[in-house]
Amino acid sequence: EKKAEEKSTTKAIMAAGKYISSLHSECDWLMQYYDVRKEARTDEIDALEKAAGILRGADDFSSVSLMQYGASHAHARKYLRSQLVAA
Repeated sequence: EKKAEEKSTTKAIMAAGKYISSLHSECDWLMQYYDVRKEARTDEIDALEKAAGILRGADDFSSVSLMQYGASHAHARKYLRSQLVAA
């Protein structure tokens, strides 16, 4: 019975170690790409605000097409994909 308990405890410890390792990897990725993700979020917020202005009929956005707003998002996605492939 004691050996079974030791085996169970060892499995639990190994599972906890594996889980902690996966959290560490995820955290590393989040820290590595924080600036890129922050810029993409900022660009997305700006694009949404501009799109809302266009939909409201704001004159200061009339000369800018909606296609231009998607370019920054596409660039950020392309950069992230290239970094993931390189890693």
